[in-house]
Amino acid sequence: MQEEPIDPFNGDPADPAAGLDDLTEDAEQDPLTEAERQDVLEDLSDLEIYQALLSPTGIRGLVIECEDCHEPHYFDWDLLRGNLRHLLSSGRPRVHEPAYDPDPDHYVTWEYARGYADGVHDTLTDGSDDEQS
Repeated sequence: MQEEPIDPFNGDPADPAAGLDDLTEDAEQDPLTEAERQDVLEDLSDLEIYQALLSPTGIRGLVIECEDCHEPHYFDWDLLRGNLRHLLSSGRPRVHEPAYDPDPDHYVTWEYARGYADGVHDTLTDGSDDEQS
């Protein structure tokens, strides 16, 4: 008689738990390349700007289309910042779960945030150019 339950994904190449054995602290990690590291540092810097500009308007964070499950994932500012810092230190992203019942009206995409920040910057720059004339 078998004491353990049968693994329903045994031998399945799409086993959702297949990579969990590699998540231990001792597992070999490929460090981020210098370019990847620079990208993450730039994302962290951009995130600070986006939060400063968008939080007063009621935006709580960013929504990202997940490449694995093709569903939107909603990240509050602090959670996204923590995930990026974890990526810098460990070289791999955190395992994620979708937020519980987020209000999509309180989240914007990276592209929207970038465009908003660019618009604010352009408005401020255009105003200072007019004053100097």
